[in-house]
Amino acid sequence: MDEYRSQKVLITGGLGFIGSNLAHRLVQHRASVTLLDSLHPTCGGNRFNIEQIKNDVEVVVGDSCDLELVRKLIRNKAYVFNLAGHVSHVESMQEPFEDLQMNAVAPLTVLEASKLENREARIIYSGTRQSYGRPDSVPLVETQLLKPVDVNGVNKMAGEWFHMVYHRAYGIPAVSLRLVNSYGPRQLVRHARQGFVGWFVKQAIDGEEIQVYGDGQQVRGFNYVDDVVDALLIAGVNDKVKGDYFNLGGERAVSLEEFVKLLLKATGRGSYRIVPFPSDKKAIDIGSVYTSAAKFNFATGWRARVPIEEGLARTVEYYQRYREHYW
Repeated sequence: MDEYRSQKVLITGGLGFIGSNLAHRLVQHRASVTLLDSLHPTCGGNRFNIEQIKNDVEVVVGDSCDLELVRKLIRNKAYVFNLAGHVSHVESMQEPFEDLQMNAVAPLTVLEASKLENREARIIYSGTRQSYGRPDSVPLVETQLLKPVDVNGVNKMAGEWFHMVYHRAYGIPAVSLRLVNSYGPRQLVRHARQGFVGWFVKQAIDGEEIQVYGDGQQVRGFNYVDDVVDALLIAGVNDKVKGDYFNLGGERAVSLEEFVKLLLKATGRGSYRIVPFPSDKKAIDIGSVYTSAAKFNFATGWRARVPIEEGLARTVEYYQRYREHYW
């Protein structure tokens, strides 16, 4: 990671889950880091996420859709991690225009600012497995057709393809990583609107009953956040990945019921119950799905390294220590 030493880096969504973990790593590598975050109340921005590095980074509270602001911030940056966005599938159906703004307009704004101010900046985008929708077969590979089943998946797909278009049209070195269920320290856990993983962690630590929808045998891939940060950093400096999109995949795929059992083992408390799907969630459920990271592995050598048992143990320990800042 010597490539990042003394380099100027912008992270949108920098006070959020993945953005703040990335910021910690970049500070370790002696990068000059600027964080842009709107601190939207329903999202994961949390100033405590950077408490240990607050004197080593610049924080700008603002909207990634503000073109003039982003133009100013992107000047002279060598790397831009375009991570700001909403991740709730259910909320995207309830507030589709807000999701459009955050997951399509915001990344497009960053690209337009780059076109106007700094076409040399390497832009790394956080896409999502959700854009595939219900899989035709598993594991998902990049040649499968994108058929999203919710507004979030559509808008994230658009955000990704804006990066591909700006690469081809303007030569901007952009890459998209399609993330799976990421988990770990600094994740929003106080409500379920940002996904089930953080909410399940909170319920388990509180000794509550976790409700698992369907039969619990739906299979998912999970990535511990350190593995995600590794992938983002590698994508930023590897010339083989420019102008392309790649799946990330977990260390192994597990069922939701197995995930909950491992989580309860890590906390030593709590319980779970299998319950029927609510109708609004059933309509956008994708069944069993996990992805292959073979394409990204072949290009870069990256693979998920943290076993889910170890990742959950680290996650639980973090929230037990810093509970007051997340509950």
